[in-house]
Amino acid sequence: MSATEHSTLKKTPLYDLHLSLGAKMVEFAGYAMPVQYPAGVLKEHLHTREKVGLFDVSHMGLAYLHTTEMALGSDEAHEKIAAAIETLVPGEIRKLKKGAARYTVLLSDDGGVLDDLMISRIFLDELQGMLFLVVNAATKEQDFALIREKLAGVAELNIVTDRALIAVQGPMAAAVVNRLFPGAAEQPFMSIRPRFWPASDDQAFIVVSRLGYTGEDGFEISVPNSHAELLAKALLAAPEVEPVGLGARDSLRLEAGLCLYGHDLTPEISPIEGNIAFAVGKRRREEGGFPGAARIQRELAEGPKRLRVGLRPEGRAPAREGAEIQSTDGKTIGAVTSGGFGPSAGAPVAMGYVDAAFSKTGTPVNLIVRGKPLSAVVADMPFVPHGYYRG
Repeated sequence: MSATEHSTLKKTPLYDLHLSLGAKMVEFAGYAMPVQYPAGVLKEHLHTREKVGLFDVSHMGLAYLHTTEMALGSDEAHEKIAAAIETLVPGEIRKLKKGAARYTVLLSDDGGVLDDLMISRIFLDELQGMLFLVVNAATKEQDFALIREKLAGVAELNIVTDRALIAVQGPMAAAVVNRLFPGAAEQPFMSIRPRFWPASDDQAFIVVSRLGYTGEDGFEISVPNSHAELLAKALLAAPEVEPVGLGARDSLRLEAGLCLYGHDLTPEISPIEGNIAFAVGKRRREEGGFPGAARIQRELAEGPKRLRVGLRPEGRAPAREGAEIQSTDGKTIGAVTSGGFGPSAGAPVAMGYVDAAFSKTGTPVNLIVRGKPLSAVVADMPFVPHGYYRG
């Protein structure tokens, strides 16, 4: 990418650091983002699985949503804001404990996925009635517009523009983060905690979430723009940590069986078809009260007509997005939505949608690659076991 092309794109607070580290920059969701560093995608991928990878995810959409119906600081205020957001998502938000995070989806009126997102309940007592949202970069403007429109008069959305987001992922991530934020190693999975850093007069308010997008243990750290490069350099100073770009981020999430919005999830696909039924809370399944509830409840009861599945092609050739999936007798039964070579799996892996009758693990299928059928089988996901912290 040329300097001229860079100038037309948005830049994260870590842009200059990426250049100093020798990153190859590409356009992604309107931002100039690092796709890889000199080590290359393969080494970055394997380093994350073995030690720790550092990712710039500052392009994601961050916002605080709070009730306008009552003062912050009570369980009743949380009930109000949770009830409001539950009119747009099928997740169980009312029962979120203080400092807990939940994965769910924004739904269209017919139950399709408009975006997948993280919703966290603020840990601090005085801020009960406020939720922290993290949405995808490519959809953040439409997501925020929808939330504001639908919750007008009930909730206020404050979009965060003065903070970066740094992801630290890998089996040694807890040890690394704990050196800067003591106690982080014991922080529960899918939780969010306030911290201060560094230990000086120039302290910044930091938000540390234990979650991520690689299938490994790890954290996402929200930091003021003014301290973002300082924090990234402090993390990179650890011998376990190397910078990782979008290329390895994609292969890591694919091996982990995690969806990429706009590819594996779209407005036409329901969360049940997307094989993320866990994004629909138990109470919500029974009572509904979210967009497209009738469709989702029907698919839960009767099963969807199509389903996202894992795919294991034979041999070493990967099947990419868009490859047709056929039954062994030549009938078109679906399409690949994500695919590539899995460095940790040591083989090509893919995911896609097939007619429900062909979704059973072990079902033989053909993937049409360069006009020729490539033998494959429907496989369980994740392709590489998750390493999430369960302490």
